[in-house]
Amino acid sequence: MSGAADKRSSLAEAAALVHDGDTVVAGGCCYSRTPWAMLLELLRAERHELTLARNLMCYEAELFLASGAAAKLVSSWVGIGLRWGIPKVFREYVERDPSIYEEWSHLSFGMRLMAASMGMPFLPTASLLGSDLLERTPAQHIRCPFTDELLVAVPALVPDVALIHVQTADAAGNAQIEGPPYMDVEYARAAKTVIVTAEEIVPAEAIVRTADRTVIPGFVVDAVVEVPFGSYPHECHGRYEADFDHFDAYTELVTRDGVDGVQAYLRENVHALDGFSAFLDSVGASRLLEQRRRARELVAA
Repeated sequence: MSGAADKRSSLAEAAALVHDGDTVVAGGCCYSRTPWAMLLELLRAERHELTLARNLMCYEAELFLASGAAAKLVSSWVGIGLRWGIPKVFREYVERDPSIYEEWSHLSFGMRLMAASMGMPFLPTASLLGSDLLERTPAQHIRCPFTDELLVAVPALVPDVALIHVQTADAAGNAQIEGPPYMDVEYARAAKTVIVTAEEIVPAEAIVRTADRTVIPGFVVDAVVEVPFGSYPHECHGRYEADFDHFDAYTELVTRDGVDGVQAYLRENVHALDGFSAFLDSVGASRLLEQRRRARELVAA
């Protein structure tokens, strides 16, 4: 461990590992443990023509479409949650050009990354059979060579970059996740480049003492960035709760102004601020501490 390379980086330095046209997969799920700081950094860096992939997307889908950062989205669902209804700007973009959205079932999406993590060109599944999604994706019917059963071959998805937010990591990138890991382990093993943001970077000895919690090994990680509250306004299990008031304010903007509302959100929360720390400063310490208190209350219960 002592001889491992130090992969600590800034958000801006990590963003330089992402290039225009890359396929980028974001970890977490919907508004849970989203690599929000890194996503905003890519928007700040004005990346273009990205393919953004995620199992369940939150409103980063609209931010990346409206800013021109993403040319295509790959997911199994898009939206903040039932409370906020259908994502209107996302729907507007897809109705205008259906080719910008590639939709999979949740299982088949995960299997695409699983295949890539295993070094396999595809994996077989019964998912998508009987669904018109099969006609809209590059998946194909196949026959089982043993039973002749009709199945679906889902092709591997090999991201250029995986963005993953975790609770703790060391300087070498060995990362530990508290709570559900979702598909992050598969993302890390499938991607060509892996960027980890962490609530805290701890000494290697602390990782060794709890080695059973290390789900992403440092040898697959290319950069690790310490970003406290790096998922905010989304949640990070045990660290802070999602800020539903922030989501309410966003959806009010979009309901009233559509794409212009998304642009207004970007101006206020990304382009007018000098980095993610400034974004957190604009939120205020009292708000952040309250979200932390709520998360710890849930974990203690």
